[in-house]
Amino acid sequence: MKIKILGASGGEVTGSAYYVQTRDAAVLVDCGLFQGGRQSEALNKPPTTPKQRIDAVLLTHGHLDHTGRLPLLAKRGHTAPIFATQATIEMTALILRDSAKIQAGDAERRNRKLLRAGKEPEEPLYSPEDAETSISLLRPVPYQKPVNVAPGIQAVWTESGHMLGSASIQLLVQEDGRTKRVVFSGDLGPRTAPILKEYEPFREADLVFLESTYGDRDHRPFKETVDEFVSIVQQCVKERGKILVPTFAIGRAQLLTGLLAMMFRKKLAAPFPIFLDSPMAIEATNIYSNHRELFDEEMTKFISERPLKDDLKTLRMTATGDESREINTVPGPCLVMAGAGMCNAGRIVHHLKNNLWKPGTHVVIVGFQSHGSLGRRLVEGAEEVKIFGEPIAVRAQVHTLGGFSAHAGQTDLLHWFSALAPKRPRVVLTHGEDAARAELAKQIQKRYKLKSTLPALGDTIEL
Repeated sequence: MKIKILGASGGEVTGSAYYVQTRDAAVLVDCGLFQGGRQSEALNKPPTTPKQRIDAVLLTHGHLDHTGRLPLLAKRGHTAPIFATQATIEMTALILRDSAKIQAGDAERRNRKLLRAGKEPEEPLYSPEDAETSISLLRPVPYQKPVNVAPGIQAVWTESGHMLGSASIQLLVQEDGRTKRVVFSGDLGPRTAPILKEYEPFREADLVFLESTYGDRDHRPFKETVDEFVSIVQQCVKERGKILVPTFAIGRAQLLTGLLAMMFRKKLAAPFPIFLDSPMAIEATNIYSNHRELFDEEMTKFISERPLKDDLKTLRMTATGDESREINTVPGPCLVMAGAGMCNAGRIVHHLKNNLWKPGTHVVIVGFQSHGSLGRRLVEGAEEVKIFGEPIAVRAQVHTLGGFSAHAGQTDLLHWFSALAPKRPRVVLTHGEDAARAELAKQIQKRYKLKSTLPALGDTIEL
């Protein structure tokens, strides 16, 4: 068996994809888009050549850096089934449609410039039709039950606690008269995060591919972050100000909505207007509502005691542009969750333009802000920013909350691996920058006396 690493390696965190080839079959595990700048995005090509066999694609979860190259396969005529949990199927459809729309819009803007320069227009990376073809190939799988995915290969999905529907995958491969077990962790979530169930580790493997996004550190304790969020909201309500939260549509928006419901139920703040100002977040929230079987015990108990809608009577979902613009006329106190999460596009940019210069505004940053983004400049304390070419004074208070990550920190990564360590599998660390991978490898060596492989992009692991 050979496994070629086609993304999320060599210090690259995005573009997750593995090509697993046996004597009898070949499958892809994940097929993600590279993100994070021109150098990374230049890698966005189909992960395999037209001559390479693909019997199936197996998805760990729906995030774009794990699914976003599927339409490139469709564009080339790929028709093999794509296996995923039901919630992942629904999230993947939502994310791929949004991605195709963005690809088309970006191509249209580029082509206007090319045409003015007398150059030939370019095609988008892929079209909405390519995305729909990929979506039509999605096939649901259960948790914890082996599924025949290709000749001689069964796969088992188990909860990874990262996002709704996320999973780790174990391949059971019949080869050379024995069963070989290969485990892909996928992205693992922190054990302390609310709403979703904790990850469920596998206990047997000959080879383990382990993510290492935060392999060199732990996050701030979740409870401390919640307490700070509550304090900021209480302060802003007292001052009758506006709270702007740049929000990732899937995961972060639902977490914050749940925290606000908890605040109102426990009377930590009197109900005030809340706006979920993101069509994608609204759709994702509806998907969450349809999959309560994936919620953890605490969340299940919380919603069984009283429906969330009873706590969130002041929540308004603003799907249209006109509804979004109306928020500008709403006085404080109010809270606005809008995308994009890094303030690099979307409706949050308009809200920031209209409110950053007002002293009563609070901006709450709840996710990673990439270098060069508007969100990063706010986090770094810029006194003035440019939005749509206009200089805007930053008189708002900017708060950074670092404990809401959907990724496991070092302690949780090692805890997940501890269930497999007694079998002494080979360990391959991917999906992390070099410093994070190196530190996690050091800890695995120290605790379990196992040496880890830190592969480069394109390397092949043989079993």
